[in-house]
Amino acid sequence: MNGSRAWFEKDFYKVLGVPETASPDEIKRAFRTLARQYHPDRNPDDKAAEERMKEISEASDVLSDPKKRAEYDEVRRMAKSGYGPGGFGPGGFGGGNFGGNVRVEGFDVGNLGDLFGGLFGGRMGGAGSARGPQRGDDLEAEVRIGFEDAIEGVTIPIKITRDAPCVTCGGSGAEPGTPIETCPQCGGSGTVGDNQGLFSFVRACPRCGGAGRIVTKPCHTCRGSGKQRKREEIKVRIPAGVRDGARIRVRGRGAAAGPGGRPGDLYVVVHVSPHPIFSRAGDDLALTLPLTFTEAALGAQVKVPTLDAPVTLKIPAGTQNSKTFRVRGRGAPKRNGGTGDLLVTVNVQVPEKLSKKEREMLEQFAEAHRASPRQNLGV
Repeated sequence: MNGSRAWFEKDFYKVLGVPETASPDEIKRAFRTLARQYHPDRNPDDKAAEERMKEISEASDVLSDPKKRAEYDEVRRMAKSGYGPGGFGPGGFGGGNFGGNVRVEGFDVGNLGDLFGGLFGGRMGGAGSARGPQRGDDLEAEVRIGFEDAIEGVTIPIKITRDAPCVTCGGSGAEPGTPIETCPQCGGSGTVGDNQGLFSFVRACPRCGGAGRIVTKPCHTCRGSGKQRKREEIKVRIPAGVRDGARIRVRGRGAAAGPGGRPGDLYVVVHVSPHPIFSRAGDDLALTLPLTFTEAALGAQVKVPTLDAPVTLKIPAGTQNSKTFRVRGRGAPKRNGGTGDLLVTVNVQVPEKLSKKEREMLEQFAEAHRASPRQNLGV
């Protein structure tokens, strides 16, 4: 018995021996009492006790969780309101399945699996959707592009293997020149009604399989499927400013669905190669700019590369290491228009080797500049 039917058919309050108004503490105490009584360690080789323990655990799992308990109570309330001929009753929905679209007391609630999917962790089992194939599978491909192509945008060819519409019948599934008839059972809708009392199910037409049409003579190439496996080259436009890991949706270039359906989509995952000097920070570009000790101390006019022409950046005297400057409008294109900035972080370079003259000059500087940067440390 699957979990969904158990919610309709089992009274978890009765299993634990508590009223429906029981508090969380009462439910916990009831479970512990019953668990001690029916635990497999106390009842070895007792199949009945083992099954009872499973029921107790299942009931506790639902009633101990406030969200699950509220959902369970709501399902039970709906079940009781429709109990009787054609209602929920033992066996659930008159022995039918939960697939298809549903109408409850005059309101169309769509697919019952969607309605209760959150309760049972997925679509309620059975026939599934009321219609036959309406949409082909989505496909995914991966591409790698250069950093500058990602900034500027580029159109690239992608080769994929997919189910494409049959070249002979154009995807209709019918031999060219032969008629395609409207299904006489469903009138072309692809669905038929099934009245179950409180609930009215709309399920796929058994005659046409939900297609709403009947092919009198199947296509000799695709044998009526309307699809052919093909290797194709598709040109995909990568928008300017795309980021690494982005998924671009190309509508209608996924797998074909067959007669009467529409194709799925193609999702292209973009991998951007790193740049030797630039990196991304959202819509901004980032760059580390080396400075000499004297440039940082005295100030300077320094040329800074961008993805276009270089720009001149003014470095104020006394600039500290790791200071970041912002160059407006030299970043990546923004999704909603405009352009990000270029973030320039300086890296003051300390010479590893000094000439005799350089050392003498720095010693003179140290003698003249006796202020210690460690005064606040008290040492």
